[in-house]
Amino acid sequence: MTATRPVTEPALAGPGTAAPPRGAPAAALAALVLALAVLAVVDITLGTSHVGAAEVWKALTGNAGQGDASVVVASRLPRMTAGLLVGVALGAAGAAMQAVSRNVLAAPDTLAVNAGAYLALGVLTVTGVSVPLLASSGVAFAGALAAAAVVLGLSGLGAGTVRLVLAGSALALGLGSVTDALLLLFPERTNGLYQWSQGSIAQNGFHGVVQMAPVAVAGLAGLLLLARRMDALALGDDAARGLGVPVWGTRVSAVALAALLSSAAVTLAGPIGFVGLCAPALVRPLAHRFRGLLRARAAVPVAGLAGAVLVLGSDVALRLTVGPQSAAAVPTGFVTSAVGAVFLVGMALRARESGASAAPDRLRIPSRAAFVTVLAVLVVLLAGTVVAAVLLGDTGLLLGDVVNWARGRGDRVVTFVLDTRVPRVLAALLAGAALALAGTLVQAVTRNPLADPGVLGVSGGAGLGAVLLVTTVSGAGSWSVAGAAFAGAAVTAALVFGLAARGGFGQTRLVLIGVGASAATTAVISLLIVLTDPFNATKALTWLSGSTYGRTMPDTLPVAGALAVGVVVAVARRRDLDLVGLDDDTPRLLGIRPASARLGFLALSVLLSATAVAAAGTIGFVGLVAPHAARALVGRRHVRVVPVATLLGATLVCAADLVGRTVIAPAQLGAGLMTAVIGAPYFLYLLVRTRK
Repeated sequence: MTATRPVTEPALAGPGTAAPPRGAPAAALAALVLALAVLAVVDITLGTSHVGAAEVWKALTGNAGQGDASVVVASRLPRMTAGLLVGVALGAAGAAMQAVSRNVLAAPDTLAVNAGAYLALGVLTVTGVSVPLLASSGVAFAGALAAAAVVLGLSGLGAGTVRLVLAGSALALGLGSVTDALLLLFPERTNGLYQWSQGSIAQNGFHGVVQMAPVAVAGLAGLLLLARRMDALALGDDAARGLGVPVWGTRVSAVALAALLSSAAVTLAGPIGFVGLCAPALVRPLAHRFRGLLRARAAVPVAGLAGAVLVLGSDVALRLTVGPQSAAAVPTGFVTSAVGAVFLVGMALRARESGASAAPDRLRIPSRAAFVTVLAVLVVLLAGTVVAAVLLGDTGLLLGDVVNWARGRGDRVVTFVLDTRVPRVLAALLAGAALALAGTLVQAVTRNPLADPGVLGVSGGAGLGAVLLVTTVSGAGSWSVAGAAFAGAAVTAALVFGLAARGGFGQTRLVLIGVGASAATTAVISLLIVLTDPFNATKALTWLSGSTYGRTMPDTLPVAGALAVGVVVAVARRRDLDLVGLDDDTPRLLGIRPASARLGFLALSVLLSATAVAAAGTIGFVGLVAPHAARALVGRRHVRVVPVATLLGATLVCAADLVGRTVIAPAQLGAGLMTAVIGAPYFLYLLVRTRK
């Protein structure tokens, strides 16, 4: 039987296919072990207490005083050991996932494994059930395995880096939204869960390390036993079957063992991001010098050592940079996430495009009557949603109450309710329309149906700017928040679009750079929330959930102005949008400069996204789902897509805000959480529909 090479789309630039020279990986192993030993020693000597290297040595040899010995044994040694264990577990898990999926971006983060484990532990925390640490690891393992199965099933093993990253990011956002809802609904029971979720290797004694070490050892041993079968999978499915290897069983077993390792790491230290992605990538170049590292039996444990170097190196760098006192409040996961984001952007710059569109739209031109019908139905649907949003809530009203309020004749209760409810409805309405229009512009300009202000990190940049202002300036006004959000979005957009423009806004480069930028902004936002006081932290979390709580009429003015400008420009320049969405040559032939048009539309999309985030917080998937649905309903011409997408976005966010305010009243959920719960399955459906 002829061996079939796996086809990966897109390929990542790298060295040629010539076989690496023979040689034992002993030198690489020795270098990693030496680096790990140095980092471990340095990590033990750093801390808030004045216990230096001499006191640590005395504590290890039994000659230290009781105070010094307790600090070393109860805090520093457990922290260092936890870093080693977590790094080895995540590095080995990432190497295994990449081997069986034949995808260099497969990792506990991109497969939503960490998000699944985090949600499972969040649900366990909310129930109030007290279980041993080992049982908690079992719950985390179930959540991690389920998330990995969904992502791999939807993206297709070996089907391409972009599809895998998008499926994992979408599911992680959906699962994270559910977890965030638990944090907001049960603040007493989930106290400290958010800070733990940022990933910290700080320990109080060896209890956790001792319980999780056997789990990690079992997972690593299982992967080593599967190593030969994993090597056979690298030859292709047909070749592996020809060698008698059960392809499906091997993949399932390897993913389950990797999920077990990840769940052990999450249970011990929380979700520490990107270690499973970066560690195998650091080992991969060594395989060009040492052939032994091409085999999983060597690559998996060496990747584990590289992961330990990453975790301890991040911890040491953090403590040396900001000092022991500040480092105690900053989670180690912040550093690894920042490093991982830079690494992902670097991989994106080296990526080669396949030229295929991930979600092509069918070429269809519905009749004018069909367009008018769709428009009329959407207007009626939006009107009904707005009426329901105004009338329903923790206090139900009648249409007569609204009429009397509008005429200034409502009683005190009705006036109070509508004075607070109507601005919320208006903010949700305008934010949804603005995000949908921004997504339409971005997808047209980049000719990428997977582009979206949220996926590309623009919304994350706006959120970072707004959160920075909210947590540092008390009583910041709506225009100040809008300005901060616009500044953050503009900087992020300039970075993402500037780097992606070097390759003509190719799908692979744009999406990967955007995901990297989004990860970086998320890490910084999490750091700001962890470091601020509890009041500002709750306020920022509520705002980040896409909540319209506390909005007033002045808060809606920036997004209303931006939306008015955006709609006028998009309708007036609809022909330019159509042409820029085709290629670069056709607009030039018709007297349009593509670069200038692209820059103008992107700047407008940034303005729309920033003001929407300022008005209603971060709301995901609207800019992706609304344009897709609009093109499916009325075709590709932007004279039709723009109004339909805008109405769809406004209806979706307004309905999400209504559900969030009423489904568990008087408690409330942000519209962003609801749109993520709705939008993530729809986006995953798009991936399934275009899998072939």
